[in-house]
Amino acid sequence: MKRNWKGLILSTLLAGALLAGCSSGQQAETKQGAGDKPAIGVAIYKFDDTFMSGVRSAMSKAAEGKAQLDIVDSQNSQPTQNDKVDLFINKKVKALAINPVDRNAAGVLIDKAKNANIPIVFLNREPLTEDMKKWDKVYYVGAKAEQSGIMEGQLLVDYFKAHPTKDGVVRYVMLKGEPGHQDAELRTKFAIKAMEDAGLKLEKVAEDTAMWDRVKGQEKMAAFLAANDNIDCVLANNDDMALGAIEALKAKGYFKDGKYIPVVGVDATAPALKALEEGTLYGTVLNDAVNQGKATVNLSTVLALGQTPSKENVGYDITDGKYIWIDYKKITKENMNEAK
Repeated sequence: MKRNWKGLILSTLLAGALLAGCSSGQQAETKQGAGDKPAIGVAIYKFDDTFMSGVRSAMSKAAEGKAQLDIVDSQNSQPTQNDKVDLFINKKVKALAINPVDRNAAGVLIDKAKNANIPIVFLNREPLTEDMKKWDKVYYVGAKAEQSGIMEGQLLVDYFKAHPTKDGVVRYVMLKGEPGHQDAELRTKFAIKAMEDAGLKLEKVAEDTAMWDRVKGQEKMAAFLAANDNIDCVLANNDDMALGAIEALKAKGYFKDGKYIPVVGVDATAPALKALEEGTLYGTVLNDAVNQGKATVNLSTVLALGQTPSKENVGYDITDGKYIWIDYKKITKENMNEAK
């Protein structure tokens, strides 16, 4: 009886040791498998931005099977983003992909990356040219803001050629994004230029910043309408502000009983496409979140592996050895499937 208990204890111990050995081996294998994919630190300026949510989703999908992404929210705070980058560097990530809170602060992030010899890819918010030249391992993925402005203006040119105003003057309001942001400034400038170049006579009724935000867009538009409702169209630097403007217009009886003015935005987000389908948003400009996210991941992965980026290994043309430009596209209800 004694020997049986001893045997049972010995068998149990042996089984436990074997199980522990298997478990340890499995953990090591999983860890080793994950370690085969390079770690890339990704900092987004803020998670609740509608367009950047689409970019994040595209990045996660593009990274499947080839890279480990650690994506963090900078909460629209540059000091917070700087701290996140420091943490990535301490973790020894192989590459950085940064959507900067403040494009003017990119130089500081480049210095951090350079000191740690970690390649850095900026996305969607373009650093200053002089900052891009600070190091040979700095890259940018985005779209040319002036192109989106031109296309936004062209959408309204098409509308007013088909629906001219009674006196031939187009009275507009402009909802701008963040002050000083290159996309806000260039979209504003080139949208108006495209309309003027096409021969439209313009009169600016009002212009104000709504900080890319839907609620602020609604508030600003309501104020515009309270001050002067003789408005022929609304231009917004992004879809969220355009959708906010539409809510304010709805409150004034627009989009029913034949009362209508065209509203245009930029991004072609899912909520914007729904508004296009409903007929409240006249047009938008596709800011290609899928290809911006995919190009950023492809480029960051190539850099993380220590390779030299090229069209062959990244899948996109690289201009001046540093830039990947993703084209915009005009979207109306007629071709909205191209934005899905």
